[in-house]
Amino acid sequence: MVYDLPLPAEGRQRVVIDGVAPEIDAGRFAIKRTVGESVNVQAFVFADGHESIACELLYKFSNAPGWLSVPMNAKGNDCWVAEFPVTSLGRYFYTVRAWIDRFQTWRLDLKKRLAAGQDMAVELRIGADLLDQAAVRAGGDDASRLRNWAESLRNGETALAESEDVAAAMQRHPDLRVAVKHQRELSVIVDREKARFSTWYEIFPRSTAPQPHRHGTFADCETRLPYIAGMGFDVIYLPPIHPIGRQFRKGKNNSISAEAGDVGSPWAIGDETGGHTAIHPELGTLDQFHSFLAAARGLSLEVALDIAFQCSPDHPWTREHPEWFRKRPDGTIQYAENPPKKYQDIYPLDFETAQWRELWQALKGVFDFWIAHGVRLFRVDNPHTKAFPFWEWCIGAVQEEHPDVLFLAEAFTRPHVMNRLAKLGFSQSYTYFTWRNTKHEITTYFTELTQSPAIEYLRANLWPNTPDILPQTLQVGGRPAFMMRVLLAATLGANYGIYGPAFELAENAPRELGSEEYLNSEKYEVKHWDLDSPQNMRHFIARLNRIRRDNPALQQDRTLLFHETDNPNLICYSKSTSDLSNVVIVVVNLDWAHTQAGWVTLDVESLGVESGKTFEAEDLLSGGRYLWQAPRDYVELAPGSLPGHVLKVRRWVRTERDFDYYL
Repeated sequence: MVYDLPLPAEGRQRVVIDGVAPEIDAGRFAIKRTVGESVNVQAFVFADGHESIACELLYKFSNAPGWLSVPMNAKGNDCWVAEFPVTSLGRYFYTVRAWIDRFQTWRLDLKKRLAAGQDMAVELRIGADLLDQAAVRAGGDDASRLRNWAESLRNGETALAESEDVAAAMQRHPDLRVAVKHQRELSVIVDREKARFSTWYEIFPRSTAPQPHRHGTFADCETRLPYIAGMGFDVIYLPPIHPIGRQFRKGKNNSISAEAGDVGSPWAIGDETGGHTAIHPELGTLDQFHSFLAAARGLSLEVALDIAFQCSPDHPWTREHPEWFRKRPDGTIQYAENPPKKYQDIYPLDFETAQWRELWQALKGVFDFWIAHGVRLFRVDNPHTKAFPFWEWCIGAVQEEHPDVLFLAEAFTRPHVMNRLAKLGFSQSYTYFTWRNTKHEITTYFTELTQSPAIEYLRANLWPNTPDILPQTLQVGGRPAFMMRVLLAATLGANYGIYGPAFELAENAPRELGSEEYLNSEKYEVKHWDLDSPQNMRHFIARLNRIRRDNPALQQDRTLLFHETDNPNLICYSKSTSDLSNVVIVVVNLDWAHTQAGWVTLDVESLGVESGKTFEAEDLLSGGRYLWQAPRDYVELAPGSLPGHVLKVRRWVRTERDFDYYL
């Protein structure tokens, strides 16, 4: 059998562009950055033969008419690199273009021929012809200069081959007739800084009343704002603030039958007064919500709302759009189940309904409503139980209109599902940190998050507890475990959050042995919290958050690096700015019950510290200062005091006055 393969459209293209990075799933999904960051691009570029190659990075903002270009630099072994800045919210595009650089090839060959004493007449004419051809492409002043240089070459002026001015002019006007462009135009979504660095505090507004047993209001929640801002948080996240259904309402401790006065779960959304765009009447009015937003902004707190796309049996949609729900054989709507668990107070939406277009528009309309009322942060409940195509469309549509809106995915589910949601557009993601406790577990997991392609699209948000999850570590470790876990969350991740006041008060009683549910869970009842309790660790949390604000190294995750310890109960890691002007080393005792000691061995080269030299480490938690002998030093940490060190590296310097001090 004879195969008659078609000829390529342009067979003279000899350059190969391979291994472009970052590139997610062959360009199917965008990478992520925040305003002010750069995109570092790498590619393997080569061709047959020995001719020189020129390579450039092309980039543009989404609505720009043309490409901007940056020359890529050869780093050896056919690897080329360059970067471009992202300065505006929205979408950028980038790609790589390369071609055979005949002028650079000629320059290099001419030097060799000159060194060998060969006749240059023909070679100089070849170079002059290349300059003349570039003059045609250039026009203007460059064209005149190129023609003059060409004439000088024909007259034997070989020094022009060494001229950087000539080389620069030729680089400005390359011959791109058979240049090769990477087959895909890749994209990057640029978010505001809060997508990269944020500190979240979750609170139930109904539990903020100063009197026990009274349902809290937005006005009560306003009075709690200085307390939250005083701990250094910049996001206050509210569970659903909508009316709560009455049919099949859950009672205290998730009882399947509510008693008189039981307030139910805020996630059972909707009653006869409204659904996802209504406010629970006991919390207040829309005007009072606006007042709460303004008060939060005045304290540099941004309000995040929970979006849970599910309905109570009383939600208006169950009457107005029954076709949006799945029916059982008896004609009733199918309630939510996770067998053997049943959630009769919640109806899931049917994303396979024939009326899916109307459903999608209605769900996006929920975001549109709250955006119109000043909300720009959304924590999305269980997004992994809603259709992936919906999220890609909805997030894209919202951010096209409002590029400052951010979405946090609450998806404690399988890794591929979590990754897919992040790729589809979620700005931040919950993680498995909540259950990663040992040194091996933490090191392995966070190396995966920060040193794999996931760093390009999944922004981790670390939560040591949530209203749904009271981990075993916190149940058995008490206050020392709470301090240790928040120290890890605040320094391992640039984004982290806590569910309070349960966290800072070290609430750790489970509903039953082996359960991660809280006893007397706030999800099902109004709580009254004693914020003046001596158990309150708010001052420790405030110190941690101040350290985060003061040290740019802790405001990103790309430079996280683990260092060796000889004790598995001690973990050591560092973060640094790209110029090493801010380097922070963290050492944590993972054992909340016993003193642990051992030797830490630092990767000194990554920290900008010279091996064998002494440097000062300032402990930002305790205020102490230590002299460390790089690369090894001894650490001892006892529970009941501080769970670790947060050390700012200071370098040893000798001055002209011949005394020593630290920068």
